[in-house]
Amino acid sequence: MKLSAKRADELNALCNKFRIDVITQLHKIQTGHPGGSLSVCEILTALYFEKANTDGANPLAYDRDRIILSKGHAAPMLYRILAEKGYFPLSDFAGLRQFGSHLQGHPSNHDTPGIEIPTGPLGLGLGVGVGKAVALKMDNNPAHVYVIMGDGELNEGTVWESAMSAYKYKLDNLTVIVDRNHVQLDGTSDDIMPLIDIGKKFESFGFNVLHCDGHDIVAVCYALDKAREFKELPTVIVAETIKGKAVSFMEGKSTWHGSPINDELFAQAIEELGGDR
Repeated sequence: MKLSAKRADELNALCNKFRIDVITQLHKIQTGHPGGSLSVCEILTALYFEKANTDGANPLAYDRDRIILSKGHAAPMLYRILAEKGYFPLSDFAGLRQFGSHLQGHPSNHDTPGIEIPTGPLGLGLGVGVGKAVALKMDNNPAHVYVIMGDGELNEGTVWESAMSAYKYKLDNLTVIVDRNHVQLDGTSDDIMPLIDIGKKFESFGFNVLHCDGHDIVAVCYALDKAREFKELPTVIVAETIKGKAVSFMEGKSTWHGSPINDELFAQAIEELGGDR
């Protein structure tokens, strides 16, 4: 069902708030990954606040949808969203990447409610997602598995081994979402390892393929609906995004994969996002 204009505005307001809070915290601690956190914002917001079955008060519910952030370096945005959903107090966000905190640089399910698996090594998430989707089918569990991947992550060979398995087992309870921001740690994906047409790649591996603007919350929600409706095959959503979205000096720049934010640039970022310093 298409989002109402009112609901879309509410979700977009949440996205802006999340961006402000993530940038503020990363500036405060002078470490972390801003670029990929900003590019995945609408994707995660659409899942947690509109389309996926999640409950912060019951993070291990039997029928919960399993959401795996395979591009684990975008943990700051995931943590901020989990806090908003009530998985843990918002005050915990101040401990991001600090010794003794459960909010480490990459997600870990050992200490943090709402995290399905630890994700740090890229290429890990889809294989685990395939396993979880198979297990859910065996249990006749109606839950769905969502795996969010970066496009640079698709350089990993394990991704394509997992994709073959997803097709073999006809995992229509699995949706892969590619945060297609075209930039990775050391440069653009075209320079590092050209991916050419991601949709055609996944199609050749037996996936149903959808495309959307990854920063249009209405389009993202529509694509998630269509993925859930499709039967007999796994689905991939190629979501076109911008690394560092909504902060002009970060947009499309590999520098901001993991650089600290100085005071001057922080002030500019907050001004552009409409926040208060």
